[in-house]
Amino acid sequence: MPSPIPAAQKTLLIVEDEILPAMALRDELQDAGYVVMDLTKRHGEAIGAAKDCKPDLALVNIKLQGQDTGIDIARDLKAMGIPVVFISGQVSRAQTARTDAIASFPKPYSTKQMAAAVGYLLARLAGDTSLERPDGLEVFEDELEASAAAAV
Repeated sequence: MPSPIPAAQKTLLIVEDEILPAMALRDELQDAGYVVMDLTKRHGEAIGAAKDCKPDLALVNIKLQGQDTGIDIARDLKAMGIPVVFISGQVSRAQTARTDAIASFPKPYSTKQMAAAVGYLLARLAGDTSLERPDGLEVFEDELEASAAAAV
């Protein structure tokens, strides 16, 4: 799915504690032309990486191992002005925390589906509403619109 802004100019952060799916997603997104920051799996790592190079979009798993939660990370990223997409098999948790993210995408997913969702969301954040929403992607319209307005 094309984005009005070249993918190579867009930086992404992935927060995922399952290393193999995270690596596969990173590879797919890099193949699509995005710059993917280091993979992170803990709160401190994610926030530190985001401070070093403010990503255009963060993909955050809600359920992480240990005490960290993706919801806490999303809340802090949002406070930094970074839009978040929840990646989770826990749809009800994503719904509950919808004010901390612009969208959610359910697990399991294909990396191609996720790349299409990223392209769609980045286009929407840039003001392009002409693209069709990819299957499986739940967009939290109020939060997406607020993030798009803040980016202007």
